[in-house]
Amino acid sequence: MPRSVRRLVHLMLFCPLSKGLQVWSQFGVKVKAWIRFCSCFLLLTLCFLCLFLQCDHYRRGIISGSSCKALCDQKTLSLHHCMSTSSTHQVYVGLWNERPVVIKCSIEDPVNIDGAPETLMRPEMILFDKPTRGTSMDEFKEMLHSFLKANLGEQTSLSALMDRVITLADVNQDSKVSLAEAKSIWALLHINEFLLMVALQEKEHTPKLLGFCGDLYVTERVSHSSLYKLEVPHYLQTIIPEALSSSLNHWLAPSWPRRARITIGLLEFVEEVFHGSYGTFLICDASLYHVGYNAKYDCKMANLRSVVSEAVVRVFLKGRRCENNLDCTYGKDCTATCDRLVKQCNTEVVQPNLAKVCVLLQDFLLFGAPSDLRGDLEKQLRTCVTLSGLASQMEVHHSLVLNNLKTLLWKKISNTQYS
Repeated sequence: MPRSVRRLVHLMLFCPLSKGLQVWSQFGVKVKAWIRFCSCFLLLTLCFLCLFLQCDHYRRGIISGSSCKALCDQKTLSLHHCMSTSSTHQVYVGLWNERPVVIKCSIEDPVNIDGAPETLMRPEMILFDKPTRGTSMDEFKEMLHSFLKANLGEQTSLSALMDRVITLADVNQDSKVSLAEAKSIWALLHINEFLLMVALQEKEHTPKLLGFCGDLYVTERVSHSSLYKLEVPHYLQTIIPEALSSSLNHWLAPSWPRRARITIGLLEFVEEVFHGSYGTFLICDASLYHVGYNAKYDCKMANLRSVVSEAVVRVFLKGRRCENNLDCTYGKDCTATCDRLVKQCNTEVVQPNLAKVCVLLQDFLLFGAPSDLRGDLEKQLRTCVTLSGLASQMEVHHSLVLNNLKTLLWKKISNTQYS
């Protein structure tokens, strides 16, 4: 038995209880430190792995993309530090021709429903398996149309979106789509955030898609990637009181008029994804750390991975067995009711996007609010957070509440430097 272990056993057996607890505490701290070190080492390794895989596939002609030359040959697109803590979905801050960008790369098969990687190295025959050699352009268009219909629902605008996807795939602009170009865009479309960016690319509050290489994609960098600057890691949440972290975030937050401007942008995003050109999208993980803003305090959605089409949620819920409403939840926040007679989920989510957003805004918007506005603001937000019911039955009410809240804020900051 190693000496350190013998010493630990000896202390636990023969020392007073308080001494033993102290030793266990020190031992726990060392274990946590070791786990964090191993996690950081793994993430650093995956950073290099992501870059290696994309460039290896590009040089072998398996993939293509508008960013491949800059990333693999010219070295004008560089990955700097890693922002994510996920081992399967990497997010980096980088530079492209000295312009700050965000690079996103998956280390998993994007069609894996459970989200667990089948293999760390992602063989190209798994990830880039479609379309196959010999697929005609007409067949590829049919693949695209079927995929978009399944993921966005039956929309009259699908043909226009399909044309947009094909134009994006045609990297060398020769009016043809090569096999490598087709494989790359097909893999990318299976990443929910990428599909959302393509569908909402003309919307003001969606980060601009700048390029891609295989299933790695590059977006504009949102200078502030969350509504609050301080995010307490999970392993410290039991140590740092919530009241302390909340107070620090209040102190670090922008002035109230700027927060009002950010809020108006967020409400506009809710409008944009509600019965838009390509259907309705649902926010299935409403988090302060998914909503960002730029240097001009314009709202930008820093993370769209949890925004999904209503069609996808309906397919997930249809025929799903349940005992209670929690069994009918997609993601964290998209919950439908459970029909307990037949023990199956209904397919309409009860809480609308606006109500989820207003829950976030209660803290973000109320602290430091002008005294002459605070009463009306509290009343509007209270009405907003209690919104519930089937979207098909409350569309008018939804729009009324949203417009009332926007108007209240806009009147206060219009004709000022913050408007």
